[in-house]
Amino acid sequence: MGEERYLPLFETTNAKGKVLYRFSAVSVSVGICLISVYRVTHIPKAGEDGRFGWMLLFAAELWFAFYWFLTQALRWSRINRQTFKDRLSERYENELPGVDIFVCTADPIIEPPIMVMNTVLSVMAYDYPAEKLSVYLSDDGGSEFTYYAFLEAAEFAKHWIPYCKKYSVEPRSPAAYFVSTASDDQSQNQKQTRDLAVIKKLYEAMAAKIGNAVNLGRISEEVRSKHKGFSRWDSYSSKRDHETILQIVIDGRDPNARDVEGCVLPTLVYLAREKRPQIHHNFKAGAMNALIRVSSNISNGKLILNVDCDMYSNNSKAIRDALCFLMDEEQGHEIAYVQFPQNFDNLTKNELYASLRVYFEVEFHGLDNYWGTSYIGSGCFHRRETLCGKKFSKVNKSEMKWEDKKMGLKYGCPVEDVITGLLIQCRGWKSVYCNPTRKAFLGLAPTTLLQALVQHKRWSEGHLQITLSKYSVVWYGRGRIGLGHQLGYLRYNLWAANCWATLIYSTLPSLYLLRGTSLFPQISSRWIIPFAFVIIAKNIGSFVEFLWCGGTSLGWWNDQRIWLYQGTTSYLFAFIDTIVHYLGYIDSAFVITAKVADEDVSERYEKEIMEFGGSSPMFTVLATLALLNLYCFAWFLKAATTGTKGIAEVYETMSLQILLCVVLIVINLPLYEALYLRKDKGKLPSSVAFKSMAFAGFACICFKFLY
Repeated sequence: MGEERYLPLFETTNAKGKVLYRFSAVSVSVGICLISVYRVTHIPKAGEDGRFGWMLLFAAELWFAFYWFLTQALRWSRINRQTFKDRLSERYENELPGVDIFVCTADPIIEPPIMVMNTVLSVMAYDYPAEKLSVYLSDDGGSEFTYYAFLEAAEFAKHWIPYCKKYSVEPRSPAAYFVSTASDDQSQNQKQTRDLAVIKKLYEAMAAKIGNAVNLGRISEEVRSKHKGFSRWDSYSSKRDHETILQIVIDGRDPNARDVEGCVLPTLVYLAREKRPQIHHNFKAGAMNALIRVSSNISNGKLILNVDCDMYSNNSKAIRDALCFLMDEEQGHEIAYVQFPQNFDNLTKNELYASLRVYFEVEFHGLDNYWGTSYIGSGCFHRRETLCGKKFSKVNKSEMKWEDKKMGLKYGCPVEDVITGLLIQCRGWKSVYCNPTRKAFLGLAPTTLLQALVQHKRWSEGHLQITLSKYSVVWYGRGRIGLGHQLGYLRYNLWAANCWATLIYSTLPSLYLLRGTSLFPQISSRWIIPFAFVIIAKNIGSFVEFLWCGGTSLGWWNDQRIWLYQGTTSYLFAFIDTIVHYLGYIDSAFVITAKVADEDVSERYEKEIMEFGGSSPMFTVLATLALLNLYCFAWFLKAATTGTKGIAEVYETMSLQILLCVVLIVINLPLYEALYLRKDKGKLPSSVAFKSMAFAGFACICFKFLY
């Protein structure tokens, strides 16, 4: 029995395919080195046409080689972790810690209250002692409609939680569960069928009440009279100017707070923190820190889970998974937080706007090898003490030092979560990555191209700001975290810096087609081999990896397209804005991604038709680059067919440039359709078409005749 007690609560194993991957990585690295040798030994002479383009391509290739090296820090030694929840229950079922769950919302228009309530209800129904659960909703929109929805959800929870526990349902978001039952062919007994009909009717009634209030734009006097909390809105000016609104909707300590089965309910708290126009409120970081302070005076749970308002719980045992790491007798005291991946339930079959699939199925398992998984702002279980500034000491398990007044999330960065996690790790703590078979959380991915690009722009801008700040892993992380861990962070911190190499490779080879100047070895040259090998090996490896992660062939192609679009727009604008920010001209902004879409937008998304539908500088850049490649190829074909050189001779000398140009044209086919063929509202506006045609044409003419 004593021996059984000390069996670990989790185990770590090496990921499969390590030897094969390392062989592939080494061979590609050799190919990259040979490409650099070719560039150095074949530089065009001074005054020779193509010398400038050659040097720029060489610089881009050196950057890509450096970035490839950074990527290997996350792929060289990947690990998997498995938890043993049965052992946890056997040892600690009566000693489980309190858990405070933070749900953050900021705008009732783009984050509908009914969606937020589904997330709240899903975390209230965790397979965990209700008396040890407290759910806090931070409403940065300060909306009485969100508060009203919260009250209705509290009443519905009295029926929903017993139903979930009685039938062990998954998922425990009502909306998601009802969708799953509609497509579930498994037979149910008559009792469950009747109960399902009743609970579904109650949910629909709740949703109707919330929807009617939102549509009417007011809360009825009858409802207001029943709940004194609405009086707090009597002095309400705007969502940017109001006093603190704090309401304990369900007090788990109250003996009368029971569900319909007579069982204890989780504590439920609503918070709209004080806002004043003249005071910076620090976006999500400010909301999280307000919740940390408020919860410490109400429930003061030892663990804190924070989730985005659209990221509902899909696995009712996720808390127990996290506790297997945090309560492990040998290593648990070293772990500050447990991060789960972000997954999405609204992705199309072929992931039109890409996803985070490879990051979470491959790279985060590599980052976990350093005990250093990033904190990504949602689906993360923290020790309260580490968020409040506690510093880890290896001298004694019980000897933990505190750093003065460094509580909560770090301010001043668009990715406040990432920098907060980094600072925790630099204080000596470890973090782990938990990726169970049944995904712990499911959220909503962007449903338009602009949403996807703007979201990635914010992420890459924040990461670059970290790199240039005093908290950069290059100097602040030195001596505090390992070298491999530093390189792993840099893989994301330098996202935005990829823009220049991507722009060079997506324009210069095509532009030099206009002049008939080759920038790559001839197809009959031995030097074509390393170029061909790297291109083929890298893309085959990427393709196989994507399929192994559960993606589709077309999904991989869409992923390549979005990578190109992010590299030439999201990263470019992020890089420029970061430099301007450090020059003191603009402040960083937090852009909320819309969680709802118009019906016609949703229909096009489900049909995997790319959504543009508006004018944006990002679209102008994308359209200009797409048309530039199309114009260059058309001009090149005309010259090749009418000139003295035949097609075969031209192909011999410029095969790689032709191939690259053709690939860029094919990958941009949805954009050409949006420019010229589509008639729906999701097409590109004519203003973007005219500007991009002018810019692309001007660039081609200047390069052909003036350069």
